Amino acid sequence: MSARDDAVDVAWNPGRDPAWRPQHGLEDQALALHHALDGYAPTPLHAAPSLAADLGLGAVLLKDESSRFGLPAFKALGAWWATAWAVAQRLGALALATQPEALREHARGAPLTLVCATEGNHGRAVGRAARWLGLAALVVVPEDTAPARVQAIEAEGARVEHVDGDYDAAVRHAAALADDRHLVIADTSWPGYEEVPRRVVEGYATIFAELDAQLDGRAVDLVVVPIGVGSLAAAAARHFRVTPGELPRLIGLEPIDAACALASARAGEPVTVAGRQGSIMAGLNCPTPSPDAWPQLAAAFDAFCAVGDEHVRRGMRLLAAAGLDRGACAGGVVGGLGALLGDHAHRQALSLPDDATALLVLTEGVTDRAAFAAAVGREPTSATR
Repeated sequence: MSARDDAVDVAWNPGRDPAWRPQHGLEDQALALHHALDGYAPTPLHAAPSLAADLGLGAVLLKDESSRFGLPAFKALGAWWATAWAVAQRLGALALATQPEALREHARGAPLTLVCATEGNHGRAVGRAARWLGLAALVVVPEDTAPARVQAIEAEGARVEHVDGDYDAAVRHAAALADDRHLVIADTSWPGYEEVPRRVVEGYATIFAELDAQLDGRAVDLVVVPIGVGSLAAAAARHFRVTPGELPRLIGLEPIDAACALASARAGEPVTVAGRQGSIMAGLNCPTPSPDAWPQLAAAFDAFCAVGDEHVRRGMRLLAAAGLDRGACAGGVVGGLGALLGDHAHRQALSLPDDATALLVLTEGVTDRAAFAAAVGREPTSATR
C-alpha cells in the first residue's frame, strides 16, 4: 500500500453561500419521462445501523442506486432524460421528449449516432438508450478504462473508441465529433455546450424526489455525495438548498488524485488537477469539474473530502458486511465519511447533533468484479439485498 492509498484531504468550502437558492429547470419533465419508462421503480433507501455504530452517528441511511432500469448505476436517470430531450429536439419533435414510446417510433432508423465520453457507467447508459431508440452509439473512453467496463458498454451495442489520455481527453474527442449525424450526450459542459449537461442534472433530480417520499419528513443532518464532474452533486445542491438553514451539511467525496472540486474550492474557481487519475473509483476519475455545475457546488457544499483507495476498499468491506455488495464509488462514500469523522477537528467543524442522521448516496453496484474481489476478498454475490 502506498502513502497515497491511505491519504485523506479535506477542504472546507470558503465559497459556501447560505443565501444561495437554486433555479430549477425541467426536473418535472424528467420525472415524467422516468415514470413512463418500462421498469421504472424507486431505488431503495436502506437503514444501516451497523454503519451508524461504526461511524458514531445516530443513523445512517443509504440511497442505493445499484440498479436503475436494469443497469448497475444511477447514470441512466441523467442519460435517459438528456438523450430523450436532445434527440427530440434534433428531430424537431420536442413534445415527444416525455413520451418514450412515441419518441422511439419517431426516432427509429434516423441517421443519427449518439456520442459520449465516459469512464464506464454514463457510456453504458447512453448505449442502452440509443439501442432502445433504434440509434447507433459511439462511446469514447480513456486509454486505461477497465476491460469489464468496456465490455459492458459493447454489450449494449455501442462502438467503443479508446483515446490516449484521461477523461478530459475523451471529452474533447467526443465533442469534436459533433455534426449533423453525431449528437453528443455529455454530462459535463464547455463553452457553448450547456443545455444537454443541464438535462443530465435534471434527470438526477429523480433520486431526490424519491428520497422526499421515502424520508416522509424525517430530518437529515449530513449528506455525502460522490463527485466526478459534479452533475449529481449539482442535483443534490439544487434539492437540499431550496430552503434556508445550515443543515443538512453537504459533503462531496472524491479520489485523492482526481479531487477537482476540492482543488477548485481552494482556488476559488474551477481548476484542472494534474497527474494520472487512477483510483478504483473509476467513475470519479475526472480532472476538471463541469463549468456549468461548479457554481452550484461552490455555493451549496460545505466541504470536499478526497481519499485514497484504501479508504474506498474499507468502505466496500463495511457495505459487504452489512449485506450490500456494491462498487468502489459506493465504498468511497462510506470509507470517506469514516475518514472524515475519524478526525476530531473535522468532526467538530461539522457541528452535527449527537444523534445525527447521515444520508449516503451509493451510486453504483459492482461494475468491476475483479476490483470488488480484490477489496473484499471474495466474489460478489447476488444474494445481497
